[in-house]
Amino acid sequence: MTFVFVLPALLALLGPIYFNATAVAADAVQTPVASRAPTNDIDLKYWLENMVRYHQFSREEVEAATGLTPALVQEALRKFNITASRPPRREPDAPLLVLPYPGGRHPRIGFLDGAVRPQRETKISVFTPWDETSYVVVDVPEAIWSNLGLTYLAHTHIPTIFDKQGTVLEPQEWNRRADGTFDAARHLPNGISFGTVIRPARDAVRMEMWLSNGTDRVLTDLRVQNCVMLKGAAGFTAQTNANKVLSKPYAACRSDDGSKWVITGWEPCHRSWANPPVPCLHSDPKFPDCPPGETRRLKGWLSFYRGTNIQEEFARLEKLGWSR
Repeated sequence: MTFVFVLPALLALLGPIYFNATAVAADAVQTPVASRAPTNDIDLKYWLENMVRYHQFSREEVEAATGLTPALVQEALRKFNITASRPPRREPDAPLLVLPYPGGRHPRIGFLDGAVRPQRETKISVFTPWDETSYVVVDVPEAIWSNLGLTYLAHTHIPTIFDKQGTVLEPQEWNRRADGTFDAARHLPNGISFGTVIRPARDAVRMEMWLSNGTDRVLTDLRVQNCVMLKGAAGFTAQTNANKVLSKPYAACRSDDGSKWVITGWEPCHRSWANPPVPCLHSDPKFPDCPPGETRRLKGWLSFYRGTNIQEEFARLEKLGWSR
């Protein structure tokens, strides 16, 4: 079977499946993930390697992520010789492995009715340095609020200002750059634009967000919700806050054995918190007020720590000056 000919027809038939928040919520909860059909062979191979080799997806999860039939998934895996073998071990001096999250597997354990059909274009997987099959999913941004109301949401839960207008935002993907960085930008119908840059390094993942005001009024109360979901990280999945340390701007989670940590931080930080059912970490920043025609920026951080003195690690991170 030749996928070059089959996939365009599948794409036209299946198409990306998106949920409008104004639809019946009870029906949406029954289908909590969205699928996207690959556009061509190159796209298909990339996402299959991403899903199967690195995220260790089952066949059923691949089908859910792509919308392809079991027969097409099986044929594609055979064609590209992709198996669920253990990913290659990361070299000590190599940057942390970062990949776009492919969807198909819900990134949360619980509170699924609060994140129906999560959009993959805001989600990035950061793999742990101690286990090449474990990862956290960073949702950046999960949500943006402003004086206009809920301006953006990366899943279905609460209607945004555009949902209320009946406006559907087009699906997007991360731009994958040759230097290993990722970036994405979205231009909203009302003139607001925002974007994210992800820069993997050996010791951490540095992040930046920007927001530009193309409206004719000052934007205020620009709160951002950025979520680090722990479902994919072995040893960090306890649905409790007993293993969390929240010290603004940092939010950290301790492994079950007490020897490892996941740490995130954003500046300027508005709120540091955690949600046990998900489970997840939040260091939620806030853009300064943004007059028409201007742009505001935020700095973000994610790292992993081996040790037991988390406050000492927070102090070390502050000395790095990552937020400046």
